[in-house]
Amino acid sequence: MAEKKETKTKEATDVSNMVFVGKKGAMAYVLAVVTQFGEGAKDVTLKARGKSISRAVDVAEIVRNKPGDGTLESIDISTEEVETEDGRPLKISAIAIKLTK
Repeated sequence: MAEKKETKTKEATDVSNMVFVGKKGAMAYVLAVVTQFGEGAKDVTLKARGKSISRAVDVAEIVRNKPGDGTLESIDISTEEVETEDGRPLKISAIAIKLTK
């Protein structure tokens, strides 16, 4: 029998260059982005939902204003539908900010 080899898809590669912004302080996410760039990533995407959107914007601005760290490539906004604990659908705003080295 032939062995099946798994290869990384584009999606798997993109996930490694994503920073999901949550409840931590902004500088924790800035460090994550700078670390990604330091490891050779050409672009990093910040993703956030709901109340974390403003923190993601802060992180993008801090990284963008640091000399030589990153430039803003694109901003995508969307609405995601999530199910609550009691099964009702809930719409939450989301943002994806793509920064390039």
